[in-house]
Amino acid sequence: MEHSTFIHVNQLKTFSPRNEHCKVVLLADIKLNDQTSIELLFTRYIYLHLNIDGHVLGVSISQSIFEEHPEFSSQFLNDLEMMQLLLMYVDDITNFCQLFAAEFEYVLGYHPTVYFEAAEQYWEKQMIEAQSNAPQ
Repeated sequence: MEHSTFIHVNQLKTFSPRNEHCKVVLLADIKLNDQTSIELLFTRYIYLHLNIDGHVLGVSISQSIFEEHPEFSSQFLNDLEMMQLLLMYVDDITNFCQLFAAEFEYVLGYHPTVYFEAAEQYWEKQMIEAQSNAPQ
C-alpha cells in the first residue's frame, strides 16, 4: 500500500510497551483544500493501535477529547474504556472512515458502515455483560 493519510505504519523500532505496529485514524478534524484533497487536522483525534498481527491494542485520544471525558483515566484506552469511548463516537467515526472507505476495507476487511454496525452491537453486548458481572 502506498503512503496513506489513514494508516500510519511505524517505520522505526518502537520502544512502546504496547508493541504497536501501526495505528489507524478513526477520527480527526478535516479541512477540505479543494474538491479532491482532504487535510487531517489533529486537534481532535482517535487512533486505533494494532500490533504486527493486526490485534487491537487500544485507542489513543487527543487531549481535547480527553478533557471532555473526566471518566477516563488516561489518553490511551483499552478494553471496556475503549469500547465505551467508541460507542460515544461511533457515528462520527463511521462518517469519518467513509472518507477512506477503500483503505478501511483493505485493512479491516469491511466497509466502515458494515464494520461499525457490527462493532456497535458487539461493544454494547460487552458493556452489558461487564455491568452484569460487576460486583454489586
